[in-house]
Amino acid sequence: MNFRKERIKDYYLRDTSVENIFINEYMTDAPGDYVKVYLFALMYADFDMLMSNDTIAKHLSMADEDVLKAWSYWESKGVIRKNYEKAGDKFRYQVEFINLKELVYGQKVKEKKAEGKIPSHLKEQMDNDVIRNMYSEIERIIGRLFEGKEPAEILSWITDYNATPEMVIYAYSYCVKKKNRSNHKYVAAVVKEWVNQGLKTLEQIEDYLEETDNRHYLYKRVLRALGFMRNATEEEKRIMDVWFDEMGFGIDKVLDACKKTSGISNPNINYINSILKAWSGGDKKTVKADSSGKPNQIANILKYYEELRAENETRAEARRTEVYQKIPRVKEIEEEARGIGLQISRIMLSGAGDAKNKIRDMKVKVDRLNEEKAFLMTENNFKIDYMDMVYTCPLCKDTGIQDTGERCSCFVDKLSDMQKMD
Repeated sequence: MNFRKERIKDYYLRDTSVENIFINEYMTDAPGDYVKVYLFALMYADFDMLMSNDTIAKHLSMADEDVLKAWSYWESKGVIRKNYEKAGDKFRYQVEFINLKELVYGQKVKEKKAEGKIPSHLKEQMDNDVIRNMYSEIERIIGRLFEGKEPAEILSWITDYNATPEMVIYAYSYCVKKKNRSNHKYVAAVVKEWVNQGLKTLEQIEDYLEETDNRHYLYKRVLRALGFMRNATEEEKRIMDVWFDEMGFGIDKVLDACKKTSGISNPNINYINSILKAWSGGDKKTVKADSSGKPNQIANILKYYEELRAENETRAEARRTEVYQKIPRVKEIEEEARGIGLQISRIMLSGAGDAKNKIRDMKVKVDRLNEEKAFLMTENNFKIDYMDMVYTCPLCKDTGIQDTGERCSCFVDKLSDMQKMD
């Protein structure tokens, strides 16, 4: 008796086998588009079908040159081989997918043969109980046994970077829990960064991570306020660092500036930067570049707005003091709500599994506090917005700049008055 299995003729209904070695060792560090090219072509390789780079580019909505870059990348990683049709023609070639199991097995054989080449001082440290305990803890964290040269490379971080075993263990724990990355090359970059920052103890590392994570949260918060769901570019980070570190603005003030982009078709960091510069009274570049009036006139107007904001803030502070003295509970409510806001930020940074539920419950508490505050204010004959800042010009909020980025009419009037006085 013979047995036969029905063949599925439509290749879209069949499966493509991807080696776990590719997923674990190569895919994690590769650009996303390059992974798409690899997987798409791998599917067609199973059916021995002709597929040009131009066709791949059209299917994946990519530029032809990006597909070529992808193959060069995978060739440099050793996972594919280019078989050229003609010598000297670098654009015509067949892609051969290399069996990664054989590749890794071959590497292990070479490593075994070269085992005697490991420096004696490294061998001595490998026999150290502290190092052995470090290896055991790392394998527990990553959930697998070491492969190839991993133990020797990890040890080199201690000898070359002057990292401590505790630092290495903490780096693996951080990368796995926070970044979902266990590749030893990625962890090596993290360890090297910590050492370059002069971090030596776990306490210093935790303080450093808290600072960088908090700053990352601030970047994300600003971009979300502008309607962007992406990470900040290096230039955007540099600009925002100036707001927080040099201009001294808090996140609340920056978000107030972001609110001025409502109705603008293309909000951006540079627009917010111009607003915050005006608020800080340091928009010197605008003063020099402006051609509609004398530089000293523009500078005087900016100083006028700065003084105007200070006066209105002083009046608002006096109203707040009045309310706090008559209704002390209002101040308690505001401090409690502020504390809950900080807790929400920490929970968002922690990445805990139940973060959404906790944040929802905390927002309910804030809503209840705001309701209590509104009730107390009206019961004591205060308007709900009595403590808010009252602007002399509500159009530009005493900055001279409207939401569209243009000068406010009050700025034009002020400049005209100064020109008449000259």
